[in-house]
Amino acid sequence: MENIRKVYADNAATTAVSQHCLERMLPYFTEQYGNPSSLYSFGRENKKVLENARKMTADAIGAALADEIIFTSGGSESDNLAIKGYARANVKKGKHIISSKIEHHAVFETLDALKKEGFEVTMLDVDSEGFVSPEALKNAMREDTILVTIMAANNEIGTVEPIAELAAIAHAGGAVFHTDAVQAVGHIPINVVEMGIDMLSMSAHKFNGPKGVGALYVKRGVRIQPMIHGGGQEKKRRSGTESVANIVGLATALTDAVERLPAESVRLAALRDKLIEGVMKMPKVILTGATDMSKRLPGTASFCINAIEGEALILRLDFMGICASTGSACSSGSLDPSHVLLALGLPHEVAHGSLRLSLGHFNTEQDVDYILEKLPQVVTALRAMSPVWQE
Repeated sequence: MENIRKVYADNAATTAVSQHCLERMLPYFTEQYGNPSSLYSFGRENKKVLENARKMTADAIGAALADEIIFTSGGSESDNLAIKGYARANVKKGKHIISSKIEHHAVFETLDALKKEGFEVTMLDVDSEGFVSPEALKNAMREDTILVTIMAANNEIGTVEPIAELAAIAHAGGAVFHTDAVQAVGHIPINVVEMGIDMLSMSAHKFNGPKGVGALYVKRGVRIQPMIHGGGQEKKRRSGTESVANIVGLATALTDAVERLPAESVRLAALRDKLIEGVMKMPKVILTGATDMSKRLPGTASFCINAIEGEALILRLDFMGICASTGSACSSGSLDPSHVLLALGLPHEVAHGSLRLSLGHFNTEQDVDYILEKLPQVVTALRAMSPVWQE
């Protein structure tokens, strides 16, 4: 029987919780389970734990103040709170928002909801590698532009945007700058002060923390309207009893990720480059995203493979023990081609053959070797059945 190795290469979708993170979380489920809003010492102790985690999170992204961190249920809620919260709180200043055509659905759908409230949204084009042009942003700015929201790094193609430059343009035009940094935090250096970021979204499960918890950085002085009302937790910005265990997990995983980032990014980039070099040896394969590897997430390799349906490719790879994705992981059940790949200018038939391989902390060179052994076999088999394939 053929030897099947399990290779998880979909770390852009989610990651395994690290052992250190899990160990730090466990006591807050069964031993130190007090509500941090309680008056008695059993709860007050967890309030201290919560605020320590807040400071750890702030320090990891270079925030000036711990109370600039709002804990949420994840990246989607953070995006919603930032965009809706700011737009609704500052509607008297203007109703124009600028974003890009390659944003995550958490941003797309939020902007669509605001359109129904009378806001006007300009969606910027990107170039063939997925970059937002600073010049395009400058030209799109208007007197009534109140918010610019552009992702730090794309979840499908791994392109890292020129965030500091874009933020400076937004500020010069009198707007606030938000970035969906869910794919970036813990994987590339982020300093919100140095980069001029006013609001930033993150999610713990993208950097070896637990699912169901995220954070939103909101610079002191930036006013947002809460979406969830109740007991007034998180300084009345996000009500609901805080999940101390999950928040400890987020802070632990983020701190660990930032500490190992210098060495880990070099290691992952080497594995990514080996993977890209191997995959590109197959005929009629397009590398999607940044060709300058320094402007691509260290673990993300993305391709379009001619005469292949992405769904069939993922299922065949699954038989080989390889977990990968096609298009956006959050909409992988859809047969529509990726809006990101279409925004790059790729035709529908090419975009349907997309493959994303995203490596993480627990991947090894042996994993890459296994992918490069099995992927060409799968592609050859699928192309042999394709009515459109020509050598």
